[in-house]
Amino acid sequence: MAGRKGGHKQSPKVPARPAKLPRELYERELFRLQAELVKLQEWVRAEGARVVVVFEGRDAAGKGSTIKRVTEYLNPRVARIVALPAPTDRERSQWYFQRYVEHLPASGEIVLFDRSWYNRAGVERVMGFCTQAEYMRFLHQCPIFERLLTEEGILLRKYWFSVSDEEQEHRFRDRLADPMRQWKLSPMDLESITRWEEYSRAKDEMFLYTDIPEAPWNVVESEDKRRARINMISHLLSSVPYHEVQRPPLELPPRPPATGYRRPPRDMQTYVPDHARGLLDT
Repeated sequence: MAGRKGGHKQSPKVPARPAKLPRELYERELFRLQAELVKLQEWVRAEGARVVVVFEGRDAAGKGSTIKRVTEYLNPRVARIVALPAPTDRERSQWYFQRYVEHLPASGEIVLFDRSWYNRAGVERVMGFCTQAEYMRFLHQCPIFERLLTEEGILLRKYWFSVSDEEQEHRFRDRLADPMRQWKLSPMDLESITRWEEYSRAKDEMFLYTDIPEAPWNVVESEDKRRARINMISHLLSSVPYHEVQRPPLELPPRPPATGYRRPPRDMQTYVPDHARGLLDT
């Protein structure tokens, strides 16, 4: 079952390396957008809405850092991140979409998929982790699955983070040299460099089948991560008909008078050593 008639429409070509958004401007606008995300969260909770946001794209394209900014000020009981590991043997024997279904939102919840069911159309397809029959079945069933979600009333938003091969390699080299971020790289991530064109063809075919009117793909240019975060969050907010929900005013109650409670002696409990004091003494 194909997607939009005529296939995916190509967006206007953008400069390979846009000017980096100045930090001060970026941080000011990011904070404003994050305040709006809090309003969106309260609307979702008050209205009992269900929101699913899918983050897909090249390795090192900035999906994880964008998710971090989206959720920074949100209530984790309302907005949760789903980043599933490789399927178990039992999960491999299930209907492909089954393990994703159990993570879909209930009333008043937002779920952000850090990679999703589209693994089958990307890494599984390119690396040979699924058969041709399984892959073709996915392309047929995925639009049906997503139409079912939207018919159920779930607000489904799909974002593809696009980055050039040169910028991806640059980010990989930065991670390799940074011991605090080396965990972000795996042998499979590095192999994506040698399979760039295979991943490109897989992405193009995926868009052809799954870029449907009910759940269109939204491409985020991610050569500059700051621009990508601002653009993605702004688009998400513009695509949801939320409004500010007035919360009931809260007041701190007066503290009741003491009734004779005495705290146990400190030597009866084990305290964490004051490491910070040692820093002040040096």
